[in-house]
Amino acid sequence: MEETRQLYLDLIKRCLTNWIYGDTEQAGLSMRRPMNRLLAKAAGAAGLRLARPRPFDPAKRADGSDWPPTAHTMIGLKRLDNLQFCIEDVLNGGVPGDLIETGAWRGGASIFMRAVLKAYGVSDRLVWVADSFQGLPRPDAAKFPADAGDNHFVFDELAVSLEQVRTHFDRYGLLDDRVRFLKGWFKDTLPGAPIQRLAVIRLDGDMYESTMDALIPLYPKLSPGGYLIIDDLALPGCRQAVEDYRKARGITDEIVTVDWTGAYWRKTG
Repeated sequence: MEETRQLYLDLIKRCLTNWIYGDTEQAGLSMRRPMNRLLAKAAGAAGLRLARPRPFDPAKRADGSDWPPTAHTMIGLKRLDNLQFCIEDVLNGGVPGDLIETGAWRGGASIFMRAVLKAYGVSDRLVWVADSFQGLPRPDAAKFPADAGDNHFVFDELAVSLEQVRTHFDRYGLLDDRVRFLKGWFKDTLPGAPIQRLAVIRLDGDMYESTMDALIPLYPKLSPGGYLIIDDLALPGCRQAVEDYRKARGITDEIVTVDWTGAYWRKTG
């Protein structure tokens, strides 16, 4: 049973990262195909050039350092492995609470949260998916100087609709009443969200404002023994928010590095 469970979760991770069909991403627009030559010619006439996707790189996909064109997550296998470790540890240790991701993009990490609970037959915990579902906010440098110059808001690729994320959950057979969506900016949705306790919090807000807007209402609900996972510690705004929050509240739990940007700590008190 345990081997079957782990095989299932490993397959889910490889599907979410598009590891299974990664080699198809490097095919791009082959100029050997007549239709693609016509497309290239039309683009050239309009002063445009068709970009070729970068070849699939297993090492980059493992540590989430590329931007996959079709995968349902960009966090890579290492951070998915860490997410699995954290969830399994709170399940085995009986740490009470739900799971939440703040900043879902295409939904991959949240889908994996639900997959782990499903694999273990857990029916008394929820997966909360918090996102604006319209990309990141423009930086408010006057209020949050650490976000000055942040340009995440210009990337349309980061704006994935709630309907699309729900479709992705459904494709894995994991869209059910154990999944709850919180649509809107974190400052508007998280303070009043009907969440009692949390066992795992996964922050993926990129910016100072988004990170702090999640930490302030959610961290007090994290049960002792639960995990706080940070996806964007390599980004200055996120790192500053984490440091400021920990310092203001005297949090000294060790931050453990997962990869070049991912990290986590276990709440001890």
